[in-house]
Amino acid sequence: MQVKKYIPGISLSLLLAMIASLIANISYIKHLGLSSIVIAIILGLLIGNSVYPKLSHYCYVGVDFSKGKILRLAIILFGIKLTFQDIALVGYQGILIDILMVVSTFLLTMWMGIKLFHLDQDSVILIGSGCSICGAAAVIATESTINTNPEKVTIAVAIVVIFGTLAMFIYPFFYAYIATHFAISDSYFGIYIGSTIHEVAQVVAAGNAISEPAVETAVISKMLRVLLLAPFLFVLSAYLIKNQQGNSQKRKLVIPWFAIGFLLMACLNSLNILPKQFVSIIIMLDNILLTMAMAALGLTSHYSAFQKAGIKPLLLGFFIFVWLIIGGAAINVAVNAAL
Repeated sequence: MQVKKYIPGISLSLLLAMIASLIANISYIKHLGLSSIVIAIILGLLIGNSVYPKLSHYCYVGVDFSKGKILRLAIILFGIKLTFQDIALVGYQGILIDILMVVSTFLLTMWMGIKLFHLDQDSVILIGSGCSICGAAAVIATESTINTNPEKVTIAVAIVVIFGTLAMFIYPFFYAYIATHFAISDSYFGIYIGSTIHEVAQVVAAGNAISEPAVETAVISKMLRVLLLAPFLFVLSAYLIKNQQGNSQKRKLVIPWFAIGFLLMACLNSLNILPKQFVSIIIMLDNILLTMAMAALGLTSHYSAFQKAGIKPLLLGFFIFVWLIIGGAAINVAVNAAL
């Protein structure tokens, strides 16, 4: 492997990741709940649709490496943010709520996206994974399984950012209204937040606007949804393999080996044998790698893809957003009433 040809693209992705991280640490940006990976894809889009075409001849190899191999490594390391002990704190009700939300949201997205809006399957799968599991991280992990166009990934991430950001502001007002009419604990509402809002950063922002108990249970509930990413990828891979039979243009699916690594990292962290400082370093490294991958993704996405996609993906995202708020509330109430 000629290392030199990878350096320009990797360096550009790293530079954008560093800039995105600096922007994400600005207090106002933190308040908005915009993570570095979201900012990175925005920067990537800006550069990718302006000066990058002039640099792509020198950078494309390293950029492709960043959104491919580096991305898969980042997904594996992402598992170290989870422990099974934390997940147990939400109880079996919280676990059941999260499973029901992931399954119902993804299936509803598939049905609406394909049957009502007539979108292509890859786009609907990406939007569904982002809305039902863990936002941008789920979108890019799913892309690594189905191997689709980067423009579709960018559109799915944009939908997650738009409606997840709206949720950050809507949920605290929703809580204020509910709390004045019903007896509801902050921790109970925190599970609702974690089981229905798109991004981890958005969950933290919404929970912080309510109380410390709310944000604690919200994050734990959200982390359980993140853990469901691995089994989701295996089920998705099996589904796509089954449904490509008899198709003259069979797609080659990547077995999500990185999902196994993701689970192994979560298991390892659950054993409590790793020094906290080491875990912190791995988390920091993972954030950098994920941000690099998103920057690279933005660099290879073109504005024309948004024009071509039209308003249908946005409408799909809106209806799923409404489902997450109303349907998510119904599932939370029903499960807690039944158990």
